[in-house]
Amino acid sequence: MKFRDYYEVLGVPRTASDDEIKKAFRRLARKYHPDVNPGDKSAEEKFKEVNEAYTVLSDAEKRRRYDQLGPNWQNGADFTPPPGWEGFDVRYENMNDFFGSGRGTYDFSDFFNSLFGGGVFGGRGDGRRGSARPTARGQNLEAELPLTLQQIHRGGPHPFIYQTGEKRQSVEVNIPIGVRDGTTIRLAGMGMPGLGRSPAGDLYLRVKVQPDPRFTLSGQDDLQVELPVAPWEAVLGAKVAVPTIEGRVELTVPAGSQAGQRMRLRGQGLSRGQGGRGDQYVKLKIVVPTHPTAREQELFTRLAAESLFQPRPNGP
Repeated sequence: MKFRDYYEVLGVPRTASDDEIKKAFRRLARKYHPDVNPGDKSAEEKFKEVNEAYTVLSDAEKRRRYDQLGPNWQNGADFTPPPGWEGFDVRYENMNDFFGSGRGTYDFSDFFNSLFGGGVFGGRGDGRRGSARPTARGQNLEAELPLTLQQIHRGGPHPFIYQTGEKRQSVEVNIPIGVRDGTTIRLAGMGMPGLGRSPAGDLYLRVKVQPDPRFTLSGQDDLQVELPVAPWEAVLGAKVAVPTIEGRVELTVPAGSQAGQRMRLRGQGLSRGQGGRGDQYVKLKIVVPTHPTAREQELFTRLAAESLFQPRPNGP
C-alpha cells in the first residue's frame, strides 16, 4: 500500500490554513471536474485524489490524526499503519450530492481506509470500502460586462453570453438603474455547475462603461458634451439644439459667448439609483468655415476692415 501525501495532492504546505486548503481544493476540483474533462480517465483519477485529500484535510479531527504520522513520509512510499493505530468512524453529510444518481460511487483508496477504518456509514473497522460522495459547490465565475451610457442610464434587460468550461451560456441580465463603471452584478447559480446535485456557483459581472462618441462622463452622474457654434452665433446669441442622453433639447447661447465656456443643463445627466439625475454640461466650441464662399470671404473682409474689436489688446 502506498502512502498518500494529501498536502502534496492539493499543492499546499503542511501549515496551510483551512481557507488555503479550501481554495486549493476548489481550483483543482474545477480543473479535473468530469464535466470539464469528459472521458478523461486520468483527470477522473486526479479528481478522486483531490477529493480524498480534501475529505481528510478539511476535517479538523481527521487532519490531526493524519498529521500524527509525521512529515517524513514520501508520497508513493510503501506504508503500513503504525502499531496501535486505530481507525474511527468517518461520517459525512449529503454525500449523495457529490456525483448525483447518474455517476458511479467514489471509492476511497486503501490508504484512506487503512487509516480511517473504511466505515463511511458504518462503525470502526467494519471492513467496508468507502463509497462516500463529498459535496462540492460549483466554482464562481467572473466576467466583464460592457455597457453603453444609455444602458446604465435606462437599465433593463440585457443579453449576455459567457463560457462555463467548454459550454457557452446565454443569460438575460437585468441592469439596475444607477450602475456605474466597476459595479459588480451577481447572478446566483449561473457559475460553474456543482458536482452531481450540488448547487452551481455564482456569476459575477463587472460593469465596464464603453466610450461614447458624443458624451463624456464627468464624475459619477454628470455628462459633458462639446457644442460647435458659428462665430455669429457666439457674438449675437442663438437658440441651438443640443444632444442629451434622452434626445435633443434647445439651449440658449448668450450673446458674447466665448470658446470653452460651459453651460449647465440641470437634470439632463445620468439617472441615479436612488432617484433623480445628474446634470449635463455643454462646452462651447467656436468653429469657422474651412472653405468659405466668395460672398463669405467678402463679408469677413469687410468685417475685418470695419470692426473695432481687438482680440489681443495687450500685445501683438
